[in-house]
Amino acid sequence: MFQAGRPGAIRATGVSFRYATRPEAALRDVSFEVDPGECLLVVGPSGSGKSTLALAVAGVIPREIPGDWSGRLEIDGLDVVDHPRAERAARVGVVFQDPGSQIVMDRVEDDVAFGLENRAWPVEAMRERIPEALDEVGIGALRRRRTGHLSGGEQQRLALAGALAPRPGVLVLDEPTSNLDPPATAQFFAGLRSIRETRAATIVLIEHDADQAWALADRVLALGADGDVVDTGEPATVLERSATRLRAEGVWLPGEGGMGGMTTPPKRALGVAPLVNVHGVSFGYERDVLAIRDANLVLGPGERVALVGRNGSGKSTLGRLLVGLLRPQKGRVSLAGDDPSSLAASVLARRAGYVFQDPEQQFLADRVEDEVILGLRPVEREAAPAVLDALGLPLESFGQRSPYALSGGEQRRLSLACILVRRPAALVLDEPTFGQDRHGYEGLVSILRDRVDAGTCLVAATHDERFVADVASRRISLQGGRVVADETIAVAQSPAEGERVILGVVAR
Repeated sequence: MFQAGRPGAIRATGVSFRYATRPEAALRDVSFEVDPGECLLVVGPSGSGKSTLALAVAGVIPREIPGDWSGRLEIDGLDVVDHPRAERAARVGVVFQDPGSQIVMDRVEDDVAFGLENRAWPVEAMRERIPEALDEVGIGALRRRRTGHLSGGEQQRLALAGALAPRPGVLVLDEPTSNLDPPATAQFFAGLRSIRETRAATIVLIEHDADQAWALADRVLALGADGDVVDTGEPATVLERSATRLRAEGVWLPGEGGMGGMTTPPKRALGVAPLVNVHGVSFGYERDVLAIRDANLVLGPGERVALVGRNGSGKSTLGRLLVGLLRPQKGRVSLAGDDPSSLAASVLARRAGYVFQDPEQQFLADRVEDEVILGLRPVEREAAPAVLDALGLPLESFGQRSPYALSGGEQRRLSLACILVRRPAALVLDEPTFGQDRHGYEGLVSILRDRVDAGTCLVAATHDERFVADVASRRISLQGGRVVADETIAVAQSPAEGERVILGVVAR
């Protein structure tokens, strides 16, 4: 029986919301109830309103973001529209899709302290709680590190620590494991299971890791592409009633894998010169703290490389060195025979493209159509609509929308489209599958396969083993800034099904 007045209780009745900048509603007549201490898993395709609902539970919508709101959303029996800001912040902890947007202080421990100070915690209680919260998410050793030098996964864990530190009654998590390495993801879900088992907080979880998330949930709220409710109830019941509809909508379901390995062998033609050469490269953001140590790599046209390793192992830094966004402090990088960091931007854009973890770092225009054609030659402009179609962002539907108003998954695909239209010889992607539903993932993998088959060298920093299996032919592992393994993923024909499958790895 629903207990509306108890701490952690959530009730939505006919909630609808339309952003002031968009003609269509993001949420339509959404109703559900969550008892204190339960875990509500919110699923749906990209753009279905999941993050909008998270912002509403956090109290940001409708008070802080303009738009048309109707219905009633209660936390602990109080309507979010009437909650004073300070009272909302005390009741609800939240981790947004972009963890960097929540980090406000220069040092890790100071950032966690900031939230507690705003809640008027006593100094002694703060001194005890800050290291506890950092240890809970596995970054206790980074407490004095500068926040601007953290990896994407480390930033995500810092945001989690800040949300957990005040022990809120409601915890809202929007794609909380998207940038976490597998061990950190396992640790995170273990922590969530502990919270759920002790009923220490009500959890509202948006997460594409279907196997772990569905097993954790007490209730599931499934949203459709138009922001309406497809189904809600216990996980097993929702799967029984609505699995076919959810699969058609592009929702990841438990027990479902990727698309299978690449269907063509790696292109390593004899006599073809290497495209990228990394020789003895070291780089650090801070004095005496190297992010990359003595890296040596040779990459050729048509290669499909996965950069893997723990958060902070140097994957993003190495990717930026490959395309000239960073200059080595020691050693050298060669891209098609030249130092990429010394090339003019117009020349570099045709040789290499880089897609950041945070897509908004790359956006310059106010409309999707303008963003994707920015700086393009006429022949490249002609190709833009087909690239957007392949990535599920057709111009007729998305062209006039603001890049900043897209969902996280849509932003990621737009940032990739802006690079792909230039057809660079080398393509470096940082966590490309973040926020992708099934349809977005399949479109992404398909267009990458086409580009690799045409000779593009693909390098992807990723924690997504499904993506590694579907795309990569080479796996480079980093640890502490060093390349500790460089392996060829052997792909062979399965006589039973006629499909290529991953058989194992062979060390170089």
